[in-house]
Amino acid sequence: MTVRIDLAWLLMVAEEKTPSDPRVTDYGALVAAVARHEAAIFDRPVYPGPHDRAAALLQLLLHVPALERTNALFASAVAYAYLVASGLRVATSPEQVRDLARLVKDGTADVRAIADELRTWSA
Repeated sequence: MTVRIDLAWLLMVAEEKTPSDPRVTDYGALVAAVARHEAAIFDRPVYPGPHDRAAALLQLLLHVPALERTNALFASAVAYAYLVASGLRVATSPEQVRDLARLVKDGTADVRAIADELRTWSA
């Protein structure tokens, strides 16, 4: 199953998961996230599975901040919510979320490595 997201879905996640920071400062980052998760070349998805799409969303939203403050929390919440919406059961800890966000933010994890880590979160 391929879950399609849109701007409204991202705004809903922001409102629900970052209530102290609902102010969007860059809608372009959100539009880019929607486009990236749908990316295809010759009708073949660039990010074929839900973990890959969640990883692409997480990476983009951490490197191109959309909110006034809590972008790491937002990016992680989007990835988590995407996996759940894709029908996966997700179990992680705050430490795992923090560690992944740090790896992504410092540039040492590419989309494949992020997707591999996200796979450890789901059954």
